[in-house]
Amino acid sequence: MTKQKKVLIIDCRQEVSSFNPLPSQYENFHIERGDEMMAQEGLNVEFGGALPVFRAAGMEPVLTIAARASSAGVLSAEGWKRLSTEVMDAAAAGVKRGIDGVYFIMHGAMGAENELDPEGWLLAETRKLIGPSVPMVVSLDLHGILTDRMLKQVNGLTIYHTYPHVDFADTGERAAKLLVRLMTENIKPVIARVVIPALVRGHELITKTGFYGDLIREAQRLERDGTALAAGVMIGNPFTDVPELCSQVLVMTDGAEATAKAEAIRIAEEFWPQRRRMQSTFLTLERAVAQAATINGPVLFTDAADATSSGATGDSNLILKGLVRGGYRKRALAQIVDAPAAAAAHKAGVGATIKVTLGGTIDPKRFPPMPVTARVKLLSDGESRFETMQIGISAGPTAVLEIDNLTVVVFTRTIGLFDRAMYYANGLNPKDFDLIVMKSPHAEHHMYDAWVEKNFNIDIPGATSNNLPTLGHTICARPMFPLDEDATFKPIAVAYSR
Repeated sequence: MTKQKKVLIIDCRQEVSSFNPLPSQYENFHIERGDEMMAQEGLNVEFGGALPVFRAAGMEPVLTIAARASSAGVLSAEGWKRLSTEVMDAAAAGVKRGIDGVYFIMHGAMGAENELDPEGWLLAETRKLIGPSVPMVVSLDLHGILTDRMLKQVNGLTIYHTYPHVDFADTGERAAKLLVRLMTENIKPVIARVVIPALVRGHELITKTGFYGDLIREAQRLERDGTALAAGVMIGNPFTDVPELCSQVLVMTDGAEATAKAEAIRIAEEFWPQRRRMQSTFLTLERAVAQAATINGPVLFTDAADATSSGATGDSNLILKGLVRGGYRKRALAQIVDAPAAAAAHKAGVGATIKVTLGGTIDPKRFPPMPVTARVKLLSDGESRFETMQIGISAGPTAVLEIDNLTVVVFTRTIGLFDRAMYYANGLNPKDFDLIVMKSPHAEHHMYDAWVEKNFNIDIPGATSNNLPTLGHTICARPMFPLDEDATFKPIAVAYSR
């Protein structure tokens, strides 16, 4: 009787902004251990996509730990020590059961005060546990930063193919299928990598409609026609200031190193000439407010500079101040992180009028607090689920405040705000307002862009500003476009194999 193969599954991820002044802590992580990971079964997440593949192949999943945190500031040294110890202890316990393969779920843009490549460290330590011959596959967000150390540990990889991201389960399914093949077939994996010294943002990154999507479709074609076992174009998280921050093309083949290198170079050479096209266009807050007042129909104010899903603080009040200063009188809807204001509202109760300050509780240098007199419209526990993934989110005690024509949802904790979940969870429909503020560079098309008259990309300060040269990178390799206009590119493909 053939012995049932066992697959070790580990999940550890966070995306950080090095420009967020508040360090992340261990307590920011939601941790599931062992069978608790089964809570992700059937969801649009990597684990949910991978599990049926392993079961269909007759393999036993060995569940270890899933540690996930919302995007935030760099993880504290103490937090990293505790988290990394728990992850590796769980991995070691799983390895003792006798495993034949490893699937590691990551984002790729973690960062700690004392470790600039947490993913590389975790993969290297896992490799020490499993030895040189056990195949290991990693799945990554396309905003991840795949490093040389990471590539030296893994046998294969899969990368998101969509932005805004919707292919979480699909990426897990592709990773699982790849790992099954590596475990059961005589495959000699080769991964070619081409590093591109460019950081990109803006609407051209929307994969359904933008130029970046054309590059992704080239990668998908390579996978589909069998040229590559896996392929992708990673653009990094520009706000994670680490040594290997970059854009990069990855192509994995079965032993065909020359093909992998040639295809990676070809896609990279298509990318580079379009680097200026893949940048954000902005409007000043003052001009946006003035224009919005003249438009019949709803408008969206995109506050990418305070995108909590990219690692920002969520406590920016700059758009609220701009609306008041600009005399905007139509109905506006916004969200903000402000634990003291939320607590004051809960203490006062629904219907009460309170005097508080809004914003700047985390990043007061960028966002001086804004004094307001507000009516408490609604109170909630801040619990909801993301629209696409259906993963639970917990904002802590939450309040809906009315400040004249402004309606503001106030959270205790920073959470991802790339969809409408927390508006709906607090009894608010964005379509009932004339102006909606979104603290994210993009959302799925149907959420806003399909029905607003105009989407204003506002140029204001923040830990995740798309105006990249204003952030102050000090660690990433230079020259780097657009931080350095004189950056040049000569494609060089480096091959990795195990």
